[in-house]
Amino acid sequence: MGLFKTKRVVYRPAEDVDLSPSSSEFYLQANVKAPRMTGFFVKIFVWFLESRIVGTLLLYILKGNNLIHKLITNAELEEAPVYAPLHPFEDLKEQEVNCLDPDLSPPEQVQHAVNCLPSSSRKLLNGKKPSFHRWTIMDYSRAYSSGDITPLVVAERFIDSVHESCKPPLQMAFFINYNAEDIIRQAKESTLRYERGEPISVLDGVPVAIKDEIDCYPYPTTGGTKWLHKVRPCTKDACCVNRLRLCGAILVGKTNMHELGAGTSGINPHYGATRNPYDTGKISGGSSSGSAAVVSAGLCPVALGVDGGGSVRMPAALCGVVGLKPTFGRVPHSGVLPLNWTVGMVGILSGTIEDAFIVYAAISGQLPSHQPINILPKSYFPVLSSTSSISNIKLAKYGEWFNDSSDDIRTCCSQALVKLQDHFGWKTVEVTIPEIEVMRLAHYITIGSECTTSLDSHLDEMNFAELGWDARVAVSIYGSFSSMEYIKAQKIRNRQMQFHRKIFAEADVIVSPTTGVTAYPIQDDALKTGELDYINGAALVRYSISGNFLGLPAVTVPVGYDKLGLPIGLQFIGRPWSEPTLIHIAYAMQAICTSDHKKPQVFFDLLKKD
Repeated sequence: MGLFKTKRVVYRPAEDVDLSPSSSEFYLQANVKAPRMTGFFVKIFVWFLESRIVGTLLLYILKGNNLIHKLITNAELEEAPVYAPLHPFEDLKEQEVNCLDPDLSPPEQVQHAVNCLPSSSRKLLNGKKPSFHRWTIMDYSRAYSSGDITPLVVAERFIDSVHESCKPPLQMAFFINYNAEDIIRQAKESTLRYERGEPISVLDGVPVAIKDEIDCYPYPTTGGTKWLHKVRPCTKDACCVNRLRLCGAILVGKTNMHELGAGTSGINPHYGATRNPYDTGKISGGSSSGSAAVVSAGLCPVALGVDGGGSVRMPAALCGVVGLKPTFGRVPHSGVLPLNWTVGMVGILSGTIEDAFIVYAAISGQLPSHQPINILPKSYFPVLSSTSSISNIKLAKYGEWFNDSSDDIRTCCSQALVKLQDHFGWKTVEVTIPEIEVMRLAHYITIGSECTTSLDSHLDEMNFAELGWDARVAVSIYGSFSSMEYIKAQKIRNRQMQFHRKIFAEADVIVSPTTGVTAYPIQDDALKTGELDYINGAALVRYSISGNFLGLPAVTVPVGYDKLGLPIGLQFIGRPWSEPTLIHIAYAMQAICTSDHKKPQVFFDLLKKD
């Protein structure tokens, strides 16, 4: 390409773009041109990138080679920018739901969720018993209420298991911070409540882990760094954490994450690489790596993460668990590191969709008055015992996009979708979703610009030098985006919101694989420097971006495994505020696949009988 002369795209008005399956819109695969680097090569790349003259030239070339100049910087768009994915509440008339009183407390909302659950916790469509299952919230609650075990015993087993997981040969790096004394204190209080017959809710005594991007007092909030907690001290719980505490959950510590959420592998040079419980030589995904891995390994039935670019759903899929990202604004964001405030949302990782639903009930609800959002959506809960009565569900599928994955993922997800259609009589609607790669680049500009803006007052020369090498590359690239590029990215957001509104006028959800590849190997020389792997990174986020960039709810459900036994997830993306329908559909998909679930290589049974 010419260095100072690049091609530009003139986009047609969004309203004129054909979204039918016969559309002439071209599907552009991710055009990532960057070598995979670890160890010494990452350090050399950082040296060049941070050189004033060479770095500026290198960033210009990288952005050009990866089509940012052509598709964003120099593009012509007539749409106005949309700076936040706020959606007016629309009563969707969803099937089989209960409407909640907006003034209910978190424990009361949890009880309403429990009332919506089926009587049998493991009801299978094919009559088979699961060969493997993780203990659920209801399993813990029943075990405590019956006296089979106490929260204190579970807490002691949890602490012993975490100690074991930290040591060779496992070295799982699940947590950045946990405090045994605090865990025991909470467990003793919960045990006393059960002895008095006064548990607060079914979450009472249940171990719940929190991503280290969310305030959970008295732990520091590091964001995966060695310094951020020093300049931004944690003084109280985030709103979502406080709501869990009000329900009696045992908050067991802060899970590991990709530094600043600026990567997809979960390899953190400061706190270790969070390893995949299905294969400890593979990544767990990021950035909510620790939260996904602790649920997969049985240490917690649920954990909180933050999803800024698939950061809940992606590691959930790679680790074989459920990942739920609600609508933008559904869960209060106060007390979460403001690294990406228009695309990042608190999400839930869990062993089952029922557990995700219970925690969703606990943390969702009316937003505090100081939040910059004036939407007061109604709360509806799905009645899961009646999933079979849901009818006429239409699943939108963009074939070229759906199939842009590894052979194992394509085959597994296609088969799961066929089973779902055949059993429930639901229909697939073929559609075209234009400009998916453009949306990925626009999201990258948005999340990068917001991250550097958030860090601007904190990231001095000393703190910058303390970042891991891969995070330094990310921050350098983030800082290269101009205000014009940011504004054009928000124009792309407007276009995509219009496209998706049209699709949701014809279908209830969009279905896709959750990731384009399964978990890949951890290279030894990446452990100290992190890694640069933008090709695999683009494949991992391929299906996640609309959920974040457009503020849409989305859920991933484990549906199978590749030839190496690594998990595969199927994703459903819904209309704004359509969490009940998403949970219904995910529950139906789970019921079909549960009997085939496999036990991870690393698994801790906290409810075992001695």
